[in-house]
Amino acid sequence: MSETKNSNSTKATIIKHMNTGHQDSLSFYLQVYNNVPASDANSTRLEDVTLNDLLITAAGTRYTVAINPPMNSFSDMRPRLVAMHKECLNRLGLSDIVINEYRLPRGGQAVAFVLCASFYILSARRSNFLPGSQVYDSLLHKVPSFARFCYDYHPVAFLAFLGIHSMEAAMLATKRLRVHRVPFLSGVWWAWVISTVIEGMTAFQRIDGMVKEQREQKKE
Repeated sequence: MSETKNSNSTKATIIKHMNTGHQDSLSFYLQVYNNVPASDANSTRLEDVTLNDLLITAAGTRYTVAINPPMNSFSDMRPRLVAMHKECLNRLGLSDIVINEYRLPRGGQAVAFVLCASFYILSARRSNFLPGSQVYDSLLHKVPSFARFCYDYHPVAFLAFLGIHSMEAAMLATKRLRVHRVPFLSGVWWAWVISTVIEGMTAFQRIDGMVKEQREQKKE
């Protein structure tokens, strides 16, 4: 009787724990083990669990996720669910580190950001590089040969700069934002993508730094 009571208590605790803070794990279970599309594996809730399977509802539909091999007792539930979570991350190509904020550039990265943004502003109009423009008369008149070079090669330089940074933004979206589970088209997603279009590879450095910080915190 006592063993059954303890098992039910453990079971209830796990169900509450999963529904409170681990809906993402439940979604991953459905995607990996039941081939449910990510778009359908939302609003998840763990309804029940046995030694053989999990009963999960998502978007109004019930799914049974097999536990293979079956557990010997409910005391195995927590480590088994953790192991399943890690397997799902691996198979989905996702990281255990979640990025949920945009971080502004600082130090040398801030300098690079300002320089790149300045290039976009200067290149917004080709006439900025000609005498008579406010930009030329206030800044570029001291380096007329540079201004002429920028004017002559403006279309190529601007498009090349924009093209390279746009490709880097696409790489960041697939190689960092998706992997670290930044919701597609969310505010944070747009902040990182637009920032990368402006500054380029320094955005990668900031995200990698954030990932390193979180890994160190987990070790502690």
